[in-house]
Amino acid sequence: MDTPDGLISALVLDGNGGARVTDAAGVDTWSADDGPLWLHLERKHPRSECWLREDSGLSGLVVDALLADDARPRCTPHSGGLVVVLRGVNLNPGAEPDDMISLRLWIDTHRVISLRSPRLLAAQDLREQLDTGDGPRTTGDLLAALTAALTERIAPVVSALDDRIDDMEEALLDLQTDTPRLGLTAARRQAIALSRYLGPQREALLRLAETPGGPLAPDDRAQLRESANRTIRYVEDLSAHRERAVLIQEELHTRQSDRINRTMYVLSMVTAIFLPLGLITGLLGINVGGVPGVDSPAAFAWVCGALVVLGALQFLVLKWWKLL
Repeated sequence: MDTPDGLISALVLDGNGGARVTDAAGVDTWSADDGPLWLHLERKHPRSECWLREDSGLSGLVVDALLADDARPRCTPHSGGLVVVLRGVNLNPGAEPDDMISLRLWIDTHRVISLRSPRLLAAQDLREQLDTGDGPRTTGDLLAALTAALTERIAPVVSALDDRIDDMEEALLDLQTDTPRLGLTAARRQAIALSRYLGPQREALLRLAETPGGPLAPDDRAQLRESANRTIRYVEDLSAHRERAVLIQEELHTRQSDRINRTMYVLSMVTAIFLPLGLITGLLGINVGGVPGVDSPAAFAWVCGALVVLGALQFLVLKWWKLL
């Protein structure tokens, strides 16, 4: 078979926790007797699809599942193997963690074919384990280890989101209402985006652990169940984060409404006091005959005094009615 140009790495497991790197010629001559083969491909490379369809030996349905543009986490048994789609947080520089990277795998007893785009640090972690001789020994072990690495890298992201919401709640308690408002939308968006894929991933891992037959040994299934349990906890934490974000937003809206209501109340009281005074001064200022006090030098002082007394009486009446 022709080796794809989109090959990122090709490793042959030695069965003892290590692996040897092979080249294009080694992949061409590989057989099951040489040990389990792990081919890691660039999904969007133009030659990857050609190799998968023409030289990989996989059925068209499997290839379509591996190359789908928008694949949600799932596990599908097929012809003695498994099609597995998982998601990992995007920890590449300049990327948002909630922009989760899709990892598609075909796994059978002798071979694992994985496709990713862009770079996935969990696969790099697994490669380092193999370099030190502490990596997976079989294809099932490789899948379980890769799933564990993906799950482990989710933990810091969920924890960081929890810290952000804690800071918003603390700022809210300190009456720094502008602080939580600035990051609240971003935190809610991140929690929703992570939950969108971690929910189905939890179901996929549980199904994977319970799928009979195939390349998975009992220890592999136990490790997958552990990854599923951790994913369940992350989903529950993200659900709690969303609820806390909603409560913070409701509290912010309540405080904003209270401020508006207090402002409107003060304006209403000022209007209630000055409206009668304005009516009187308006009547005295009309340009018609018969306005009292026009010819009296003391009329202005009397009017000012009357306005002060009237304003004081209005204030006392509002106070008595407990409106102030």
